Amino acid sequence: MLGFEIAYQRPENSFVYLERGGAQVMLELSHANWETGPLARPLGRGINLMIYVESLDPLLGALAGANWPLFKSPEESRYRMGEQEIVQREFLVQDADGYLLRFTQALSPG
Repeated sequence: MLGFEIAYQRPENSFVYLERGGAQVMLELSHANWETGPLARPLGRGINLMIYVESLDPLLGALAGANWPLFKSPEESRYRMGEQEIVQREFLVQDADGYLLRFTQALSPG
C-alpha cells in the first residue's frame, strides 16, 4: 500500500526485505537471539522510521482508500540541520505492529 517492493523474503523465518526508492527495511516476526526484552504490543514504542519520498499524495491516497488511520496528519515542518533550516511536509502512520513510519517530502534543500 505504501509502495515498498519485496527484494527478497524467507517465509519459513517470517522474514521480508523491503525496498522503496533507496529506503531498505528488514522485517522479521521474531528473532529470539536479538530480542532485548519481552515483546509487548504495541511494538516499536519510541522509534519512528523516516522515509523520504518525492510526493506524499499517492501514499495518502492509498491509505485513505484502505481506511488506514494516520497517526499524525500531513503538516509542514521546519528543522535546523547544522546552520541551515530545512522545510518538509510529513505525516506519520502506525503499521500493524505499532511502528511509526514518518513519510517526508522535502520542500527545501537540506
